[in-house]
Amino acid sequence: MEQSSSFLADIAAHQGSIILIDKPRGPSSHQVAAWVREITGVSSVGHTGTLDPPVSGVLVILLGRAVRLTTILHQDDKEYVALLRLQGDVSDAELAEVIQHFTGRIYQRPPKRSAVKRALRIREIHELEMLGRDGRLVLLRVKCDSGTYIRSLCHHIGMACGVGGAMVELRRTRSGPFSEKDCVTLHALRDAVERARAGDDSFLRKIVRSPLEALDGFPRIYMKESAADAICHGARLSSRGVVSHDKFQMEDLVVMMTGDDFIGVGEALVSSSRIVPGEKGLVVAPRLIMQDIGVYPAVWKSHQPKREKS
Repeated sequence: MEQSSSFLADIAAHQGSIILIDKPRGPSSHQVAAWVREITGVSSVGHTGTLDPPVSGVLVILLGRAVRLTTILHQDDKEYVALLRLQGDVSDAELAEVIQHFTGRIYQRPPKRSAVKRALRIREIHELEMLGRDGRLVLLRVKCDSGTYIRSLCHHIGMACGVGGAMVELRRTRSGPFSEKDCVTLHALRDAVERARAGDDSFLRKIVRSPLEALDGFPRIYMKESAADAICHGARLSSRGVVSHDKFQMEDLVVMMTGDDFIGVGEALVSSSRIVPGEKGLVVAPRLIMQDIGVYPAVWKSHQPKREKS
């Protein structure tokens, strides 16, 4: 018991972690997150990209301090496989032409059953292809912006075909950098935790992932350890504290690192081409911090107004 508790407590107490669950049809995303909390014993658990109860597939579960990444990871692109049922006969050529017109930016209004405000929104369909069909049943693969309603997309494709249509089944196959091949079932997670309690945590360590994996596509900026504590207090990163960096543009989100340590995520105040390490100038404003205050030495000084001598 001590080995498992120590390992999971370490996840919750430090930079947290990610577990990729293959959500089954039936329970809500919130219920799945609650089951992961019960199985692991980690009190702080969240998820990104809500899946409706009838929908299965990739659900990114955040544990411990990784919950702070929720707002960022919610924006990740998603990929789905959807089963569309047309309400009339449509030729392959006509269907292919209609599908082609739905690639790119589209307007959507959330369905009536949605919990969000039904305001018109713009989403982008990056890729849309027909994987196969059986009469009026059409299997589609959709790569799209976060927040795209696939049910509405299927309905609109049916309307564009002139016969109507509805989504029959939906599965999320990818969320950000994670695919369904990376996921484990809730049963596999419980088995791994039980093995850890018996003294073998090797399976659990394979399931538990670093939060940095979810930020794999974000540019990095590496800072001096002497600058880290000031950043943890909310200060902006100066060029003087920069060691190296990837390429990025102004207003991009960047991952702030000191060596292998994940400090947080910030917003670039300038493009990377304007950064000259060691020179003056603010380059990144922190948006969320993953590290504790006091872990790094406080070599910076706060600017307090000088008191006049009496």
